[in-house]
Amino acid sequence: MSEVEVEEHFKRLTNNKYVEGVLIVNEDGQTIKSNLDPTLNKKYSDLITKLVDHATTCVKEMDETNDLSFLRVRTKKHEIMIVPDKEYLLIVIQNPEKK
Repeated sequence: MSEVEVEEHFKRLTNNKYVEGVLIVNEDGQTIKSNLDPTLNKKYSDLITKLVDHATTCVKEMDETNDLSFLRVRTKKHEIMIVPDKEYLLIVIQNPEKK
């Protein structure tokens, strides 16, 4: 995907009224792009990176020929959607109850 396409997708996601945050994180947990304040950005990138590592391990232990392709976490306040790729994680935080 080109840099222009990534930027277009990022803008489309951040313009969605339900989306509160979008992060693109590299394989080392470093943020490449985000619309969150630095404190929240650090918290989400650190914790979600660990969660994806654990989930990937679980999937591999159940079936070593399988891979994690999408992870969705629903809490009382948010829905966090995570798309892992070989080099990056796309993290979208939304408030499904927002009106």
